[in-house]
Amino acid sequence: MHTLLVLLNTSYKYRTLPSSSIQPSYRFSLTTSDPTRSCLLGATNDNVAAEALGPPRAPVQPLGPFHCRAQLDAVPGALSSLRVSQRRGTGRPRSPRSQRPTQLARPRSRLGTRPGPLVSDAAKKGPRHSFVPIAPGLQLLSIPSYVARARLSTPAQPLLVAIDPSNDAAWVPCTACAGCAPAPAPSFDPTRSSTYRPVRCGAPQCSQVPSPSCPRGACAFNMSYAASTFQALLGQDALALDVVVAAYTFGCLHVVTGNPVPPQGLIGFGRGPLSFMSQTKDVYGSVFSYCLPSYKSSNFSGTLRLGPAGQPKRIKTTPLLSNPHRPSLYYVNKVGIRVGSKPVPVPASALAFDPASGRGTIVDAGTMFTRLSAPVYAAVRDAFRRRWPPVADPLGGFDTCYNVTVSVATVTFVFDGQVSVTLPEENVVIRSSSGGITCLAMAAGPPDGIDAALNVLASMQQQNHRVLFDVANGRVGFSRVRLAGWLKSIEPK
Repeated sequence: MHTLLVLLNTSYKYRTLPSSSIQPSYRFSLTTSDPTRSCLLGATNDNVAAEALGPPRAPVQPLGPFHCRAQLDAVPGALSSLRVSQRRGTGRPRSPRSQRPTQLARPRSRLGTRPGPLVSDAAKKGPRHSFVPIAPGLQLLSIPSYVARARLSTPAQPLLVAIDPSNDAAWVPCTACAGCAPAPAPSFDPTRSSTYRPVRCGAPQCSQVPSPSCPRGACAFNMSYAASTFQALLGQDALALDVVVAAYTFGCLHVVTGNPVPPQGLIGFGRGPLSFMSQTKDVYGSVFSYCLPSYKSSNFSGTLRLGPAGQPKRIKTTPLLSNPHRPSLYYVNKVGIRVGSKPVPVPASALAFDPASGRGTIVDAGTMFTRLSAPVYAAVRDAFRRRWPPVADPLGGFDTCYNVTVSVATVTFVFDGQVSVTLPEENVVIRSSSGGITCLAMAAGPPDGIDAALNVLASMQQQNHRVLFDVANGRVGFSRVRLAGWLKSIEPK
C-alpha cells in the first residue's frame, strides 16, 4: 500500500474577506494500492493543485471521462480562438514549430503576433462574440484555476492567465517581482511595451482599487488573494483574449507575501468596474459563459464565450442578485436541494439570500469544491449517510468517504424560477487515482467570519455544464453538456 499526502487549505479568496479570518491548513493521507504513485494536493482557498512527488505523474483525479471542447463551427461567424489546454511536462510553452493545427492540447504561439481588432472599432459595431478555449491549470502551471491564453502589451507578450469570476482587477507578476512564483515564461516587462502607461493617482481607476497609495505620483495598491497579499502598481496596456482592448487597466505585481499567486497573472470576471466584463461592456454587452472541462482532462479544452451571440437560446435561467456589501460576486437564490428524488430538509433561513448577514449562494469557478454553510452541509451529508453509510475514515475536509465501490445518486440544486441543476455522480464524488477511495466532494464552510453563511457552487460541480452570466439582463443560466463520441460535444442551442 502507498500513501498519497494531501494538503487542504480552507481559506477563502474573496477579497472582502479579512485576513484574520484565514483558517489553518489540514493534512490527511489517502491510501492507494499502486506503489508507483504519490501526489501532493495543495488546496488554496478551496482550490486543489496536484504535484507529483514520484513517477509517474498521477494526481488525484476528481471526475469521470467528461470533457468540453470548443466547437468553432457550432455558431456561424465565430471569431478566431485562443487555444489553451493541458499537456504533460514542465509547463513551458512549446516552440511554435512544434505545434500541429489539429492538436487542441498544444497552444499556438501565433497568438502573440497576430493583431486583433481594436476595442474602439468593435464597439462601433455593437456587441460581438468571441470563443476563448480554457483549460485546467494543473498540468500547465500547477495551479487549480482555469486558464486562458492572453497577450499583453505592444509588441505582445503572451501569458497564461487564470480566469476568476469572483475577482475584479486583473494583475500580472512583473519583472523583478519579489515573492512571485517561478513562471514557465518570462514575467511581464512593461519597459518592453510601447503602449504601457502607469495610472496616475488622480485617475478615476485609482479610486477603484483597494488601499490605494501614491508613491511619486503613481497609483499603487495592496490586495489580498486567498492566503496571499501583494503590492502592485496600476497601469494600462493593450490586452487581448481576442479583441484588443487598447488601454486595459491592470495591476503590475512587485511584492507578494504568503502563498504563491498564479504565476502569469489573473483576469477578473467579477461585476466591479475594473473587471474584464466592465472594461469591455461596449464590446461584449456584459455577457459571458463557460464550460469547464474535468480536472483530469489533458487533451481537450473548455470554452469561454464572450458576448450575447453564440450563447445557448434554451438555457434555463435564474435571477442574478446583488449584494451591496460584496458587489463583485454572482449571487443566485437557492431554494432547495435534493439527493436522488428526495428533498433534503434544509432550513429555509439557511438558504435565503440576505445581504446584511452575508447569507446566500454564489457561483464561482475559482473555488474547486462546493462549500455549504454548516446547517446546509450537515443536512446534505446526513441525507447521503442515511442512504450510503460511510465505511472509510474522514479524510481532512472530506468527512463522508468509502473504501468500497459505491454508486451514489444525483444531487440537485434548485434555484428561483424553477431552475434545477442536477449533478451526476462524476460531479458529486471525488475518487483517488487508484479508485480505492471515494468521498463526497463537498464540505462545510468556515465556522465563523464573513463566509460562514455563504454557499459556494464551485467549479467541480459546474464541470461539463454551460454556465451563463448575463449581467445586462440580470440572470444566470445552466445547461448540461452532452458528449457524443470522442472529441465531440453537443450543447443545447
